[in-house]
Amino acid sequence: MEFKDYYQILGVDEDADLKVIKKAYRKLALKLHPDMKPEQDSDDGFKELVEAYEVLKDPQRRAEYDDLRKYGNTSKNDFQSPPGWHKGSGYGGQHSDSNFSDFFNSVFGGGFDANQSAGQHHRHAEQFAYKGQDAEIEVPIFLEDTFSTEAKTIQFSVPTLENGQVTQTRKTLKVSIPVGVCDGERIRLKGQGGKGVNQGPDGDLYLHIRFVPHPIFDVEAHNVILTVPISPWEAALGTKITVPTLTGKITLNIKPNSQTGQKLRVKGKGWE
Repeated sequence: MEFKDYYQILGVDEDADLKVIKKAYRKLALKLHPDMKPEQDSDDGFKELVEAYEVLKDPQRRAEYDDLRKYGNTSKNDFQSPPGWHKGSGYGGQHSDSNFSDFFNSVFGGGFDANQSAGQHHRHAEQFAYKGQDAEIEVPIFLEDTFSTEAKTIQFSVPTLENGQVTQTRKTLKVSIPVGVCDGERIRLKGQGGKGVNQGPDGDLYLHIRFVPHPIFDVEAHNVILTVPISPWEAALGTKITVPTLTGKITLNIKPNSQTGQKLRVKGKGWE
């Protein structure tokens, strides 16, 4: 497994603060975003960039990564987590992310005690029916995808109990993400989790929606925020400028005597 040097990917120092990390991410995202650079391999580079940002922007994940980075020779491609490595970054349960690297999922992906779970089921399997194990995965989506009705392919693993042994079964689904979905929203897919025991119901799959950080837009609740640079004379005299939105470009009227930090509302260009 290849070790990922997230500091090198973002081009920042190990002691860089969040402001520097965010600035570096946005600068590189403008170059690597699939919409900006539609070459065949640009999506892989952008996903790697997002993966680095997702770790370094979070204090707890970053602290764990820094500890792991000190372990062993990180230049090798056969990196393995230290014995007894504890994944405590909040990815507990059956979290994984098929859009991120094996390294990310190995370090920050959650899991459960398969041997303990198997033992508990085995002791009572002959007497009771059990609901299958629920699964939860994070689904990263671009802001533009929140306006699309196109089905998204997801892959995940669920535990399956057979003859007292727990095995992982790989599943692939096509799911439709609701239009206007918000960051952090949790969507339940009934019966798409682990298989039930003794004719018990199958578990459920929960999709945890996570917005991929956008290179130019920020999100506040159902609002999309865009910072627009204008010259001092344009602010003083007023002007008309063309700005991007998630559904296309629009013309924005800047009134005379506009001030730095002033917010202009464009109705209907956020989420429903």
